[in-house]
Amino acid sequence: MSSEPEVVLHDDADQLAERTAERAVSALGLALDERSEAHLVVTGGSILEAVLAGLVTATERAPIDWSRVHVWWGDERYVPSGDDDRNDRPARAKAFDHLRVSADHLHPMPASDAGFGDDLDAAAASYAGELAAAVAKSDADDSDSDTAADTDVPAFDVVLLGLGPDGHCASLFPGHPGTRVSDASVIGVRESPKPPPNRLSLTFPALDAAREIWVVASGDGKADAVARALGGAPREEVPAAGARGTERTLWLIDRAAASRLRDRTG
Repeated sequence: MSSEPEVVLHDDADQLAERTAERAVSALGLALDERSEAHLVVTGGSILEAVLAGLVTATERAPIDWSRVHVWWGDERYVPSGDDDRNDRPARAKAFDHLRVSADHLHPMPASDAGFGDDLDAAAASYAGELAAAVAKSDADDSDSDTAADTDVPAFDVVLLGLGPDGHCASLFPGHPGTRVSDASVIGVRESPKPPPNRLSLTFPALDAAREIWVVASGDGKADAVARALGGAPREEVPAAGARGTERTLWLIDRAAASRLRDRTG
């Protein structure tokens, strides 16, 4: 069962990034109180890079055991490892190189030089297999299973999604075939309307397994997409509108991004 979106308003981008980082550390800490491991999904974008940097400071204030946290990527540009376009580069530099995440708990998506060549589908299948393996291990190790019902992905505790001006989230773009996939957790995305053209992305079935989905948006350039998504647009047209957590869906936005909303933020 999916949750209805809740809007949390912040004054500006700096406050949004700081408060979101604090909220994430708190949520992961609560998850670790209940289960042996927690699962975080991150994506790219400038505001989320600021949030990731904020995780370090937030952890200094309220320490959690990052060695028990698995970090997954919601999407990735299919370019060589080390390329500046990779989402995992700033994520590592700003956050995970400084937090005590176990090396085997960092799960970057495959790069184009990882042995799959131009076969995006094989790269996607590899990451789907890694997700499924985490589910199998959780089932074997923990009677309080961290598995999402009827899926081959963990029940992600927090998914941090950015928002494009066109309403895309992860690498699910308006009108793109990926928004209609229902039988896979990870897909190859070809002819992306935003460069680079080849990408990997979690699908809606994978995102729908998350306990909490947080859409984080800043700036008036995102205001139209925010208004359309929260106004009930179908996810094929505004993909971010379709990302819903099983327990909670938060839209964490600043005043500029909220400027076209009416009577939703109080």
